[in-house]
Amino acid sequence: MNETPRRIPTGERAARKRAAIIRAARTVFVGQGFGSGMDRIAAEANVSKVTVYNHFRSKEELFLEVIGDALEQALGRSFRAMSEHLRDGGDIRDLLLRTARSWVEGMTRADVQALRTLIAAQVQRFPELGRAWREQGPDRFSGPLGEALSKRDDLDIPDMPLALTQFYALVLYPHVVHSAYGDRLDADFTEQLITTGVDMFLTYYRAKPPE
Repeated sequence: MNETPRRIPTGERAARKRAAIIRAARTVFVGQGFGSGMDRIAAEANVSKVTVYNHFRSKEELFLEVIGDALEQALGRSFRAMSEHLRDGGDIRDLLLRTARSWVEGMTRADVQALRTLIAAQVQRFPELGRAWREQGPDRFSGPLGEALSKRDDLDIPDMPLALTQFYALVLYPHVVHSAYGDRLDADFTEQLITTGVDMFLTYYRAKPPE
C-alpha cells in the first residue's frame, strides 16, 4: 500500500515555526546529544510536539535539516562569493585563498565542530547524516571549483577528484584532525597553512612548458 503524502505546513507563520524548531533542535542536539526526545525540542522551540511532527517525520529527518541549516550559515556566503568570483574570471590564486579562508572560518566555528562531533557519533547508525555533511559541507564547492580549475591553460590536473581532496587536505583537514582532540590552531599558523597550501597546490599542478 502506498504511503499517503505528508502535507507540510506552509505560509509565513509555518515558516517561522519551522525555523524555530530547527534552531531549537540544533541547541538540544549539540547540548544534550542525539538521544534527546522530540518533546524536549518542542519545549525549546515553544511549540507542541504535534507541530514538530507536522514539519518533520522523524528525528533523523530533523537532524538532516539541522545539518543543512548549520552548513548554509557556515559556508553559504563563501559559496556564493566563490561562484561570483568564478563568473568574473578572477585570479585563481586569489580565488583559492579566499575560498580556503572562508572554509576554515566556517568549518572551525565551535557550534559547527560540535555538530560534526555529534554526527561522527551517529554515522554508523545513520549513514545519511554523514552523506549530508559531506554533500553540504566543502564538497558542495567541488563541482564549480573543479570546473574552473579544469579550464585553466596554465594548470595540468589529470585527476580532479584527487586534486580537490589534496587541496582540502592542505588547507582544511589539519583543523579537523586537531579539533578531534579539543585543540585549535592559532590564526598565524592557520594563515601559513592556507597560503603555503595554495602555493604548493598550484606549483604541483602548474602546466609544464612545452619542450
